Amino acid sequence: MTETIQLDKTRIPEHIAIIMDGNGRWAKLRGFLRTLGHRAGTDSTRRTVKACGELGVKVLTIYVFSWENWKRPSLEVSALMHLLIEMVYKEIDDLNKNNVRLKAIGDLSLLPPKTMEALEFGMRSTANNTGLILNLAISYSGRTEIINAVKLAAKDLNNGVLKESDLTEEKFSAYLYTKGLPDPDLLIRTGGDMRISNFLLWQLAYTELYVTDTLWPDFEKKHLEEAIAAYQGRERRFGKVQES
Repeated sequence: MTETIQLDKTRIPEHIAIIMDGNGRWAKLRGFLRTLGHRAGTDSTRRTVKACGELGVKVLTIYVFSWENWKRPSLEVSALMHLLIEMVYKEIDDLNKNNVRLKAIGDLSLLPPKTMEALEFGMRSTANNTGLILNLAISYSGRTEIINAVKLAAKDLNNGVLKESDLTEEKFSAYLYTKGLPDPDLLIRTGGDMRISNFLLWQLAYTELYVTDTLWPDFEKKHLEEAIAAYQGRERRFGKVQES
C-alpha cells in the first residue's frame, strides 16, 4: 500500500524546474529505440503538468532540449522535433481546459520552421490563461543565455538607456530569457546524475536541488510529491545563518 505524502499546502514551491533525464536509458532497459523512450517521457510530462496545476505551482520549467542536444544523431533530433510538434497540437485543448499558459525559452531561432510554428501556435492559443505557466526550455544553454544578456545590457549601457550604477542583479535578470518569472525554488533531476547540465545557471543560485534515480518515463505524481516534501523539510537560508 502506497503511503500518503502529507504536504504543507502553504509552502508549495512557486517555481519548479525539472531536468527530465533517463528517456534513453528507460528505452535501452526494455530493448526499445531511444525515440520510444522520448515518447514514453511525454506521458510523464503530461502527468507532471497536471499535478503541478493541482498543487498550486505557479511556474513549471522543463528542460526539453538543450543546445548541446543538436549534436545528437540527426534521426533522433528529427524525431524529437516531430514529437514536440505532435505534443503541442495534441495537448492544446487540455492546456486551455486547465488554464495553463505555454511559454518557451532558448535559442528558438535554431528550431525547424514547423516546430517554431507549432510553438507559436501553442503560446498564442494559451496567452490569456492565468494558471500554471508551462515554460519549455528548448535549444537552451545557460551560458549562452548569460552571454546574450550581457550583450543586451552592454548595448543599453552604450546607448545611455542604462547607467552602470543602476545595473543590479534584478536589472540584469530582466535581460535573461526568464524575464518576468521568479527564480526556481526547487530543481528536480531524474535519472540520478549529479549535475545541472548548463541549465538555468543564473536562476539556480539559491534553488533547492533534488535528484532521484527514477527515470523520467517512470516519474509520477508521487515522485513529485516526494520532491516537494523534501523541499519543505529544508530551511532556505539564502546565505544567512540558520535561525535558532
